[in-house]
Amino acid sequence: MNTSASTDVIQGDEQSRDGHYRAKQDLREQAAPSGRPEETVELDPNDAISLQAQNPFDLGKLRVGSASQEAAGIPAIWNTMLYGIGEMGPIRSSEAFLKINHVTGFDCQSCAWPSPDKKRKIFEFCENGAKAVSDESTKKRITPEFFARHSIADLAGQSDYWLNEQGRLTSPMVRHANATHYQPISWPEAFSMIADELNHLDSPDQAAFYTSGKTTNEPAFLLQLFARQFGTNNLPDCSNMCHESSGVALTETLGIGKGVATLEDMESTELIFIFGNNPGTNHPRMLTTLQKAKDQGAKIIAVNPLPEVSLMRVTNPNPQDYSNPLELPFALLGKGQALADLYLPVRVNGDVAAIKGILKDLFEREREGRAAAIDHEFIQSFTEGFAELLADVEAASWEEIIEESGLTRNQLRTAADMYAASKKTICAWCLGVTQQRNGVHNVNMIVNLLLVGGHMGRPGAGTVCVRGHSNVQGDRTMGVWERPPKPFLAALGKEFGFEPPQKWGYDTVETLHAMFAGEVKVFFAISGNFLSNVPDTVYSAHAMQRCKLTAHVSTKLNRSHLVTGERALILPCLGRSEEDLQATGKQWLTVEDSMGIINPSQGFLPPASPDLMSDVAIIAKLALATLGSRTKTKWLDFSGDYHLIRDAISRVIPGFENFNARIANEKFFYLPNAAKHRVFKTSSGKAKLTVCPIPKHDLKADELLLTTIRSHDQFNSTIYGLNDRYRGVFDGRRVLFLNPVDIEALNLRAGQIVDIYSHFEGEVRKAPRFAIVPYAIARRSAAAYYPETNVLIPIRSVAAKSNQPAAKCIRITLTPVEPFEALPFSRADLDHNMDRAVPRVP
Repeated sequence: MNTSASTDVIQGDEQSRDGHYRAKQDLREQAAPSGRPEETVELDPNDAISLQAQNPFDLGKLRVGSASQEAAGIPAIWNTMLYGIGEMGPIRSSEAFLKINHVTGFDCQSCAWPSPDKKRKIFEFCENGAKAVSDESTKKRITPEFFARHSIADLAGQSDYWLNEQGRLTSPMVRHANATHYQPISWPEAFSMIADELNHLDSPDQAAFYTSGKTTNEPAFLLQLFARQFGTNNLPDCSNMCHESSGVALTETLGIGKGVATLEDMESTELIFIFGNNPGTNHPRMLTTLQKAKDQGAKIIAVNPLPEVSLMRVTNPNPQDYSNPLELPFALLGKGQALADLYLPVRVNGDVAAIKGILKDLFEREREGRAAAIDHEFIQSFTEGFAELLADVEAASWEEIIEESGLTRNQLRTAADMYAASKKTICAWCLGVTQQRNGVHNVNMIVNLLLVGGHMGRPGAGTVCVRGHSNVQGDRTMGVWERPPKPFLAALGKEFGFEPPQKWGYDTVETLHAMFAGEVKVFFAISGNFLSNVPDTVYSAHAMQRCKLTAHVSTKLNRSHLVTGERALILPCLGRSEEDLQATGKQWLTVEDSMGIINPSQGFLPPASPDLMSDVAIIAKLALATLGSRTKTKWLDFSGDYHLIRDAISRVIPGFENFNARIANEKFFYLPNAAKHRVFKTSSGKAKLTVCPIPKHDLKADELLLTTIRSHDQFNSTIYGLNDRYRGVFDGRRVLFLNPVDIEALNLRAGQIVDIYSHFEGEVRKAPRFAIVPYAIARRSAAAYYPETNVLIPIRSVAAKSNQPAAKCIRITLTPVEPFEALPFSRADLDHNMDRAVPRVP
């Protein structure tokens, strides 16, 4: 594994740490490499490791029922109560729900959607946030006796849903070499084991330190400090898999790797484009913001292969959002409020073509003397590259645009009409845009759409990069990144009196390659379910199995604990909702949301076990055990008083000056955002318009493009239940959504069981036994839940420049199982789910 030693910041707003996003041009300029890799390894997808890494293939009691016609409403209230009371009990759940997302409470473990600056509601949470809190605060416990009863192989034979249902981890556990079961281990012994393994490595770069978005700012800062004092920049994180493409594209074009618009902007805008996003499941509180925007007269255009119900209609169940309390029962019993004014059923990875079509229509109408809302004054003063963009758009044919987008000329014209009529436009997007091999270009095109109309750096306009996990953006801000900019390393070294490593480290995909090659031998993860979130499950499982030691800091049991290195540790930690008592008393932490706002978070529930440690304490004690006399840092002081960590952050990271005082006095604060003030910290000082080719897929007659999705009963890879009421799927997850026209063309039928095969550069991967569900998805597109379909994502299928796995664009074929097998889905329910009220034009 060759890693460039260059650490020059190409461009970025140093005040916002945006040097942390830049193009990985030394890795790959193009998404498709010209030749084969140096080594192609054939792995047995049916060996023990491969099978243990995947969910069982049985379909259970899978059925299709009537899908919800609107999001939230009474079902959201019912499921919140059902899950909360079932996991925590009535009193404990009521106490916890009243603390979620309040400045005197704790930040939700779920999505990263921001809370209002003012007038936070009593119930400042959503159904899926309630599930996340209930899941973490469950009364169920996993004790050492549980691991004595269940072998690792037995546990691996269970589903992710079953594993999560067993409850909270309570004691440190170890799997010794060749052991069939986990056994108890003391905390000092666990720290000594990791430290001994780390200190016997040939190089610090043989270790990797991973974080997920559950990790708050203070432990994230300590983890990257520990890794760099140990001597490596191997700091992969979950951002590598979700919005890395956004960060690269935004930094290149706007000079800031984060979104620009705020909640206030969204609620005062005139037009909102929503690309590749299902807010009702992934971040339901966004629906309240969209409702407020609609109430102020905004129009919404939903661009997505599936007509997600939450983008069509919503019933707000929060009584505080109604001026008259008597309106609530009528609203709950009604049909909900319409959200999208136009639905564009774009094909999988058709976003570049769709946006190019809207721009082409705008440029044509301007050339004809009609209103097009092209802001030439803004373009002249604040951007570069307009002439090249104009030429590229004009050169694109309507035939190509229509074919690759899957949209009609009239649909694109209608979207252009709405854009031309808007004086304030916002574009929001999520992983349907970024998890493509041209994910960076997808975001570039979204920026192009905003810049040509001057919709940047003014009220009611700008970018909204919708982050998925609570503090995923904050972890990056804290320095959890494998390619740190020199100013950050210099400030860190000055603060702590050491020379940080200068050589770039491994991101998530690179870490997996290095594990497989034997070049990463120790893997340490703070939170998350690494194995179930990374691509190419079979390859990734074999990669992890080649490590000497894998250690996971976790609250719940997951599949990453079952496919391990030669030795493995499970280190149980406090949850967000739990009280964190240290030497100086009760501690609080901070998180950064999708819009760059820093909020405090303080748990209050008694810990699930007296044997739990906080993330901060675990990292601090491990650092001290590993580094010993090699470190000058007072790690135990940090673990005893988190104020000291924030004081250090304030001296290392610009934008966090007077960190503790600002939280104490202001309760929350915004990080600097230069682009919001039309200051673009790019190499030229101007925002950049980008020429992006329309991707060509050239599908064969029997091929489709698969996008992986979540069900409504999951968050990331955590499975809370087996239902997806928004899509009409119940009691199971192994379904494949297909357009009825494609089902007929492939000579298949509803309910038929098929094996899915993915195809990439001569490589074939298989996910067995999925039931076909007819759905109003775009033609030549398919959708299925992950992590079940992660096995189909090729490890080398990544986005150009960002190296982000292309989980939303997988070339597949289908093979019916033999003998013929099909589930008896209800035709009435299938027809009902197809016949949705969707605001589309021909």
